[in-house]
Amino acid sequence: MRIALLTLEAGANARAVRRFVAAHAAEIALVGLSNPYRATSGGAVGQTIRRVRRSGPRVLPYLVLNFVLPRLVAKLRRPAPGDIDRTPLAAACATRGIPTVTIEDVNGDAFRAALAASGAELIVTFHFDQILSAETIAAAPRGGINVHPSVLPLHRGPTPTIHALLGEPVRLGVSVHRLVPKIDAGALLAQAEMTDEPGLTALGAAARLHEAALPLLDRILTEIEAGTAIETPFEPSPYLRSPTPDQLAALARKGRSAAGWSDLMAVLR
Repeated sequence: MRIALLTLEAGANARAVRRFVAAHAAEIALVGLSNPYRATSGGAVGQTIRRVRRSGPRVLPYLVLNFVLPRLVAKLRRPAPGDIDRTPLAAACATRGIPTVTIEDVNGDAFRAALAASGAELIVTFHFDQILSAETIAAAPRGGINVHPSVLPLHRGPTPTIHALLGEPVRLGVSVHRLVPKIDAGALLAQAEMTDEPGLTALGAAARLHEAALPLLDRILTEIEAGTAIETPFEPSPYLRSPTPDQLAALARKGRSAAGWSDLMAVLR
């Protein structure tokens, strides 16, 4: 079964998605890399301003450690051959002969053409920041699946682990579900929960949960190919936007943070 993998490489998912590519290189027909600074979303400056207006200055460490610093470190680092954890995804794909494209608009003609040319049967989105239309999903004969780091139907939206850490009790987990045009609302295919730990940040939790998704993905891909996957519909919970300043302040009062020193050290490692 040929796969089109769509992702935005960041601190939250870099190691997991690189390991997924290494394990499934023979099946991956195309890797689409979202441009997080695309002009249609306001570019780097516009996006930063919009996020700070929404969440306040407390969100800046999360943005830097998730999106900015990993890219800078990747440009400076010279990983040893075969070091998949430290090799940027585009380079890892090149050494394996996997075509890559930069995606400005996942529902545009350019990506649709690349998807058709690849012969991919299934779309896998893995920390991807663009919403696929019904037409784009249907362009792959077997549709698509998504990895979402929450216990769906809880915590739909772009920052699920922040909202999870705000909860009482804290419930952390990862879900693999069907792609539908409504965000994080397609039928469940697999799910696993993770034990909370004192001091765990939202970014650190997201990184661990994306890695915890890998064995789930292995199983679900096999089941989809065999036609034995079980899909469980659910009633979607309310969509949760990026946190407000008050929510980040409440997180701090709980002794938690969106990102911290442990995430800095993880990026540098």
